[in-house]
Amino acid sequence: MFIPCSSFLITYPEWLVEMLKYFQKHFTHLWVEHKRRRSRLVSKDGRCNIEFGNVEEQSRFVFLVDIWTTVLDLRWRYKMTIFISAFLGSWFLFGLLWYVVAYIHQDLPEFSPSINHTPCVDNINGLTSAFLFSLETQVTIGYGFRCVTEQCATAIFLLIIQSILGVIINSFMCGAILAKISRPKKRAKTITFSKNAVISKRGGKLCLLIRVANLRKSLLIGSHIYGKLLKTTITPEGETIILDQVNIDFVVDAGNENLFFISPLTIYHIIDKHSPFFHMTADTILQHDFELVVFLDGTVESTSATCQVRTSYIAEEVLWGYRFAPMVSKTKEGKYRVDFHNFGKPVEVETPHCAFCLYNEKDARAKAKMGYDNLGFQFQGVGETNDTKM
Repeated sequence: MFIPCSSFLITYPEWLVEMLKYFQKHFTHLWVEHKRRRSRLVSKDGRCNIEFGNVEEQSRFVFLVDIWTTVLDLRWRYKMTIFISAFLGSWFLFGLLWYVVAYIHQDLPEFSPSINHTPCVDNINGLTSAFLFSLETQVTIGYGFRCVTEQCATAIFLLIIQSILGVIINSFMCGAILAKISRPKKRAKTITFSKNAVISKRGGKLCLLIRVANLRKSLLIGSHIYGKLLKTTITPEGETIILDQVNIDFVVDAGNENLFFISPLTIYHIIDKHSPFFHMTADTILQHDFELVVFLDGTVESTSATCQVRTSYIAEEVLWGYRFAPMVSKTKEGKYRVDFHNFGKPVEVETPHCAFCLYNEKDARAKAKMGYDNLGFQFQGVGETNDTKM
């Protein structure tokens, strides 16, 4: 390859040129994918890409009122930080209180207590031993080396308070960890959608098809599938509505409710005159700015918890003129085998250019099978003549 310069030509090896083209193509693809993720409201794994601005300070205290939901929604790193800080903080706080009790009662070695002196807590010699006694008390270890005596009621009262608060902290934090692990959102990770949606003919109608699979053998009871088309619209009054929602009905051959979700299903939306995809064509679909969000609701069979799975498709992820490859077969042993290699594999098929073209073709065929009046034809009567002469 030669690159012209002011006074001479620079020659680059072919492998270097190919490598530069590869990196250029790779980084361009990464930039496009990054731009797609930023423009989505719902990511492919179901997370919502939205932020709230200018929230009033008073509204933020509502999150503290509903502290349980706030803790459950926290990320694991923040949750574990709160978990560790709660225990360490309570141990150190009560350790200080035990040290204060020993200091006021003059149980520490620096006060040189007499032989007959009975301390409030045996064997507390400083802040470190007070912290160890606080730890042993709250987690109910009970080594037997340090213990409360009958000398002062303050120590007994502090022991009762720490035991009660310790049980509350243990119950709340352990319950939050268990609830975080058992949330139905984790069950949603085993429900997967195809990467692309396809448009082709199905049952003589133009349909948008999406494939969904359950990776577990346990079922989702009472499953229900529906969709929302998000786009920017302008009302007749001139108002611009961003993220305007239009209902998209998805069905399978057995209906869209109470699905027998044991094997992958192909759900489809019929593109008729009431569909927002009716005026889109194979050439203009990429020019439309929309996002199709698909929802799957159901009840987890093992926990009876309600679960929702969602994903989204933008215009670049809708393939016109394709269908999904078959993936279910029957083995010689009589078992049904699901080949996930073909789960999202598109196969090109003959498809009408648009839904309007398909319905016009059907109307033309229907009219060809039946007679109809030709309005340009005019009937002219011919008078009878009598050539018989008498």
